[in-house]
Amino acid sequence: MSIKALPNIVTSARIVLAVLVFGLLAAAGGLWPAPRGMELGLHQSLILIALILFLVAALTDFVDGWLARKLNAQSALGVMLDPIADKIAVVAAVIGLCTTDAALIAWPGALMLMRELFVAGLRESGIKLAVTKLAKWKTTAQLVALASIMASHIWPELGHAAFALLWVATGLTLWTGADYLLKTLKALR
Repeated sequence: MSIKALPNIVTSARIVLAVLVFGLLAAAGGLWPAPRGMELGLHQSLILIALILFLVAALTDFVDGWLARKLNAQSALGVMLDPIADKIAVVAAVIGLCTTDAALIAWPGALMLMRELFVAGLRESGIKLAVTKLAKWKTTAQLVALASIMASHIWPELGHAAFALLWVATGLTLWTGADYLLKTLKALR
């Protein structure tokens, strides 16, 4: 294996971590086999482990790009895989968190996921939609907000701030979706 494969390995690790995050959140939310009458400590432990793995996954989003540039190892596979891994991490966290507190996450989470599907559909039009700086900030905002929501399950005093961050990330998500729509409509004229 070449050292130049390292960025894609790191990106692939983000996908694996996202699946584990979903599994832990689903177990905390009661969707996967867990002891009946799960004690608060076990619930919080599962979410804490999910939070740690999610933070590691979020860190890989920055590390893979840095490694690709540092090792001069940019590849077509990496360009394709990186945004997919980002989407999988967000989807895993949103759906996993819905199992723990649907009333809190359902609306902003659904809006985030709908935007991601909408933009993926726009890209299917064949029009090149380059990733904007604002969209990169959107991904960072989503990761921070979702991590904050996980943290609020462990430290409830973070609840209001985490919820506000979630809606800020959702607003940014919708804004970037509208930006991509306008660019697509302009290109279609």
